[in-house]
Amino acid sequence: MDQIQKTLLEQVADLHEVPSGAYNIRSNGTSAGRNTTANIDIVTKTDKQGIDIIIKPDTKKESVHIPVIISESGLEECVYNDFYVGENADVVIVAGCGIHNAGDKLSKHDGIHTFHIGKNAKVKYVEKHYGSGDGNGERIMNPQTIVEIDEGGSLEMETVQIKGIDSTKRFTKARLADDAKIIITEKLMTHGSQFAETTFEVDMDGENSSANVISRSVAKDKSKQVFLSKINGNNKCSGHSECDAIIMGDAVISAIPEITANDLDAALIHEAAIGKIAGEQIIKLMTLGLTAEEAEEQIVNGFLK
Repeated sequence: MDQIQKTLLEQVADLHEVPSGAYNIRSNGTSAGRNTTANIDIVTKTDKQGIDIIIKPDTKKESVHIPVIISESGLEECVYNDFYVGENADVVIVAGCGIHNAGDKLSKHDGIHTFHIGKNAKVKYVEKHYGSGDGNGERIMNPQTIVEIDEGGSLEMETVQIKGIDSTKRFTKARLADDAKIIITEKLMTHGSQFAETTFEVDMDGENSSANVISRSVAKDKSKQVFLSKINGNNKCSGHSECDAIIMGDAVISAIPEITANDLDAALIHEAAIGKIAGEQIIKLMTLGLTAEEAEEQIVNGFLK
């Protein structure tokens, strides 16, 4: 890999070298490396672009890295990855996509990830998106995450996009069985004329299932953001959705909550707040020697941490 590709890997997967455990690295539309373990298998799909990741029951303290990097201007792809997580497994999955576009053509990655999480299995899923390059070509990513969680299973999902993506539509849909749990944390920043749309849909079908969806975002310049959260309580369950956003410059942010209780014992809460940085916060940091721009940057970084 050249230095640009290595930098993309560092940004989206925190990889400075080949990871231990199972991994599949996709670079410019082809496989750039793969490793499996005794408990985790990775199989190339035969009917479309993508892979199946099969994690055996009772697998503990193992990880899977599946980053995607694009450094060719004009490359467009759609990839389907399916995760089959066996009962009682406890694993970490690190995904993410980085696009470097130094040309004039559009570069685009659509990733559709489907999770089948078995009974009492636990998954931590980290997905980062990053863009770079000084070309005029757009960098577009449209990630989709479809989740089915069996009884007692759980998914903790961290999704981060803080630089360089011109347009993104991010869609996550989850269905929960009895005692299943999902926690989703989103961190998002847009600038220039970028556009980002996020949609979360959670169906809590199982008794005592729970969902917690938290989004923190910053919109700068003339960028636009739309946040849509739909939580459906179809049984005795608890659901919480929260959107906190900082608006700067001439940006536009929309937060659209939707909570539906289809059961008497469904307890659902939605919170949303959009506002600018308080002037006294900037003044306080300036008294410590920072410029207004540096103070603003520190506040934003702290908000998205």
